[in-house]
Amino acid sequence: MNMQTPTQGKGPEKGQGHEQMPHRQVAFDQRELGVIMGLYGRMVAAGEWRDYGMSFLKEVAVFDVFRRTAEQPLYRIEKRPALRLRQGQYSVIGMDGQILKRGQELKTVLRVLERKLIRAVD
Repeated sequence: MNMQTPTQGKGPEKGQGHEQMPHRQVAFDQRELGVIMGLYGRMVAAGEWRDYGMSFLKEVAVFDVFRRTAEQPLYRIEKRPALRLRQGQYSVIGMDGQILKRGQELKTVLRVLERKLIRAVD
């Protein structure tokens, strides 16, 4: 692996090609993905969900849940670290864009979706 040492001085002069620092992406860590995929597996087994998609952007990481592949997502599970000290970095958003639950702990936020698994037993 080649390593380059940072150079001191000014950035590229006007008119020359410019180099951008790589953007940091927000992503779910392994523990968070484990919690989300655990819920996803239970919902697939119950026949509620069928597909998912993930997006890792500059300010938000998104886990989209679909009933069918060609639909709009039923739910979006978002991680926004910028809101960590305010309303909480995790949120569950419904199909209509309404925030169903927001908070600091992912497991607590996902409980709003687990209620769908609780059904009356005959």
